[in-house]
Amino acid sequence: MFAFLAIFFLFAALYLGFLLTSKSDKIKQEQIEIDKLRRTVDEVDEQAKLVVRTDIELNKTQEELDKKIIGLYVLQKISRSISTSLEERLIYKSIEMDTVKELGFEKSIAVSFDEKEPKFTTKIHLGFPQNELERIETFLEKNREFWVDIIKREKTLSSFSMPEGLMVREEINKAFGVTSFIISPIPAKEGNKGFLLVGTETLDVPITEGDEELITILSNQLGQSLENARLFEKTWRTQQELEKRVEERTRELTQALEEKETISRRKSDFVSSVAHELRAPLTSIKGYAAILSSGKLGILPEDARLRIEKLNKHSDELVQLVNDLLDIARIESGKVTMKQEPAGLKRIVEETLDLLSVQCKEKQIELSSHIGEDIPHVLIDIIQIKRVFINLINNAVKFTPKNGRISVFVHKIIGGVQVDINDTGCGIPADALEKIFNEFYRVDNAVNMQVKGTGLGLSLVKNIIEAHKGKIWVQSKTGEGSTFSFTLPHI
Repeated sequence: MFAFLAIFFLFAALYLGFLLTSKSDKIKQEQIEIDKLRRTVDEVDEQAKLVVRTDIELNKTQEELDKKIIGLYVLQKISRSISTSLEERLIYKSIEMDTVKELGFEKSIAVSFDEKEPKFTTKIHLGFPQNELERIETFLEKNREFWVDIIKREKTLSSFSMPEGLMVREEINKAFGVTSFIISPIPAKEGNKGFLLVGTETLDVPITEGDEELITILSNQLGQSLENARLFEKTWRTQQELEKRVEERTRELTQALEEKETISRRKSDFVSSVAHELRAPLTSIKGYAAILSSGKLGILPEDARLRIEKLNKHSDELVQLVNDLLDIARIESGKVTMKQEPAGLKRIVEETLDLLSVQCKEKQIELSSHIGEDIPHVLIDIIQIKRVFINLINNAVKFTPKNGRISVFVHKIIGGVQVDINDTGCGIPADALEKIFNEFYRVDNAVNMQVKGTGLGLSLVKNIIEAHKGKIWVQSKTGEGSTFSFTLPHI
């Protein structure tokens, strides 16, 4: 019996041991599961926190993005407003209080600094009572070096970028009555520079980096618009001054031209009067000389006859001089009407060369013409243009030495015909080229001392050509010959 009980208790003990062991394993397994579950819960919690943080960051980013979009829209509106103004006062006035509030600020002030005086001047003050401006300007003057340094550095400064506890930051907050601020210099190449300050009075509206960027853009736009306005004003003043000078100069030139025309008219009238007065006695002198030369009053001694012939010859020269003076005076006064008709220059050139060929043969001068086949007809007074050719070629003959060459070129140009009369004569000094067409002017050289002349031929030629709406000029070098050129418009 005792043995049976012992065996029973032994089996009971073994069974209980088995049960305890099995229970312990189960408890361990459950503990493992609980640990797994706890880790899972922790991971889910971390993920939830991350989601919340991410959501908060996304909300902040979205808010910042919305704020930037609104700010850019406001800047665009301000830009359109200030870009259409060319007055400094209107440019500053474009920045209104509602616009500042749209950017997220409650106060704004723009200050200009005049380096010449030197002095700070408030241009706009939004959100600042009028009675605070004097205190603010006093604060600026007291800390002038600090504000001038900010303006010169042209770098935006804000309570966001300045270290907390900095005395300057607290002084600015107190002076302008704000809790946070942005100071952005207004750049300018010329004229007064300054700065723009915006701020908030609310602690829960912090300044961000994006706000700095927007205000920097706004101040740059202000500076550019002010620069454009100053440039426009400078240009306008310059234009007004220029117009005034042009008007004064035009008045002076008009007066001088009127005086010149008056003098020219008086000169022409005087010359015409004198020439007419000279004609009568010259006619009498020539008449008496002709009678004496003819022997109607008796045969003259040889010496007397020679002197009468010289008198007759010099009288002819004087008559020619008088006629030239009269012609110049009439052309200048517009009293001579050119009898213009279509004509070709080839025939006029040939007749002139034929007329002067004898003189050229005597001096052994080669005389030639070169006329193109496509030369158009010109509207001219044939007699007057023939006088031009005779005068110019005759001058060339006078100043071209023996075995020289004279060439006449006629060629077509745009709008008309050009004639060039070239010689291999003594040439004209450079300082005489501008005077050569003046009345009574003669070049001071050895040839002119031997060749007689009145100095009226080229002046007469110039007047005839200009009466035909043409131009005349000369190219020459001493010792290398001359080329007289003139143009005539075609029909």
